[in-house]
Amino acid sequence: MRAFEHGAAMWGVERPEPPGRVAGVTMAGFRVQDLAALRIVPHPSVTLLLEFGAGSPVLDCAAGQQRGSMAAGPGLGSTGAVRAWGRNVECVQVRLSPVAARAILGVSPAELDGAVVPLDDLWGREAARTCERLGETSSWQGRFLLAEALLARRHESGPPVDPEVAWAWRRIVASHGLIRVDGLADEVGWSRKRLWSRFRSQLGLPPKRAVRLVRFDHAAHRLVAGERAARVAADAGYADQSHLHRDVMAFTGATPATVADEPFLAVDDIAWPGRGSAHRPHLTRDFGTGPRPGTGRPPP
Repeated sequence: MRAFEHGAAMWGVERPEPPGRVAGVTMAGFRVQDLAALRIVPHPSVTLLLEFGAGSPVLDCAAGQQRGSMAAGPGLGSTGAVRAWGRNVECVQVRLSPVAARAILGVSPAELDGAVVPLDDLWGREAARTCERLGETSSWQGRFLLAEALLARRHESGPPVDPEVAWAWRRIVASHGLIRVDGLADEVGWSRKRLWSRFRSQLGLPPKRAVRLVRFDHAAHRLVAGERAARVAADAGYADQSHLHRDVMAFTGATPATVADEPFLAVDDIAWPGRGSAHRPHLTRDFGTGPRPGTGRPPP
C-alpha cells in the first residue's frame, strides 16, 4: 500500500495490479484513519464508493448526510458544496465512464441527477453482500478482483448506451473538452435535438455541461501539477485567465490557487497513475475515440 501525505493527513492508497480489464472502469483502494473534511472536486465520471471497514465515510451535501456505500453522478461537488469525512475509513472507490455506468448501475446516470444515492437503492441486497465480501477478503488485490467480477457481470447484462452517444462522449473526452458540441450531431448523423436528448438521458448531463466538466478536470489537474494559471487557461481553451478563474469558482467554490492544493486531486497520480498528470490524458480506459458510428472510419 502506498502512502499519500497531504499536510497533516496520511492516507493509504492501493491500486489494482494489473489494471482492470472492464472498459470504462477504474478503481483504487483507500485506508484513512482520520479523514478531515475533504472538498469533493467535480469529476467527469460516475463514482461508486464500496465501504467495508470498521468506520464509515460520510458525505455532507445539500440533501444532508450520506453514509456508507454510495453512488454519485458526474460533476458531484459543483460549487464546492460537498465534503467527505470519517474515521477508520476503508473503501474501494470506482470511477465509471458514463458510457459504462448505465449498464453497471442498472439505471441511467441521469437518475442520479448529480446527487448522492445509497448503493442499496440501486442494487438492493447485492450492495450489502458485496461490501461484506470485501471485508472478508484479506488482500487489496483480492478485493479488486471481487469488485471487478461484479462490475463485469453487471456491465455485460445491463443496457448499453447508443453507439452515437458513446461516440460523442469519447470525442469530448479525447479533446479534453476542446470541441464544438454543435458539430457532434453532424459527425454521428443525427439531428442536434436527438443527440442532445439521448446524451442527457443516457449519460446524465447535457453535451455542453460535459464539455465544461471535462475541460475543467483537465485544467484542474494541470494546476495541481504546478503549471501557471495563465498557461493553463491558454492551453485549455479558456478565453483568458479570468475565464479560467470563473469556471474553477463555479465548479469548486474556490480559487485556482486553492484548487491546486486540493488533496482530492493531488492523490490521483498515486491512485490513478497516468490519469492525474498534466502531461497525460486524465481518461478512463474506454475513452479512446474508436471508429465513427456506422462508418468504421477513425474520427477526423
